[in-house]
Amino acid sequence: MTEQMFVQYVSKFGNFTKRSMFGGTGLFQEDAMFSLMSTDKVFIRGGEQLDTQLTGLGCEKYKHVKRQTTATVNYYDITSLLESKHDSLDSIVQQSIEFSVSERNFKKSSANRRLRDLPNMQLTLERMVKKAGVDDVDTFMALGASEVFSKVREAYGNDVDVKLLWKFAGAIDGIHWKLIEEPRKRQLLAGCQ
Repeated sequence: MTEQMFVQYVSKFGNFTKRSMFGGTGLFQEDAMFSLMSTDKVFIRGGEQLDTQLTGLGCEKYKHVKRQTTATVNYYDITSLLESKHDSLDSIVQQSIEFSVSERNFKKSSANRRLRDLPNMQLTLERMVKKAGVDDVDTFMALGASEVFSKVREAYGNDVDVKLLWKFAGAIDGIHWKLIEEPRKRQLLAGCQ
């Protein structure tokens, strides 16, 4: 019943989608989860000043019990606030949605991307690329695979494996490096200094 009540209540904050999460139902706006519901409890995501406010109102954090461990996550039980129609509930839910969406947008932005997060890349390649003077994803993308490979060869010597060039190209194209076809490989090699 609590779940139904919250779904009806939260509809005034815009469109959202529901997905199964942690044995309950997650509510998402713009692909950002802001609430977790079970049959008898409603949790919303905290963040920044909202944590202090929710703690001050006596809201406890959600504990996800796994087989051998318990994970406490940044979602707070607002069931009593919902049932009592607490004065600040609208503000709390609105803040939670706004924080969740802005966090999601930041995580998806290029400002948050690391070189090692690109396809085919890992920490060691990120370090090589940075040592060669390419410090971020935007620069990596702007220079292109051939130019980045040339810079890495300058920094590490000409015996650098040509597979790195394919890996860089795959990282830029968003594909596994083994999927790069021969004509593209020849083009990439021709672009190296």
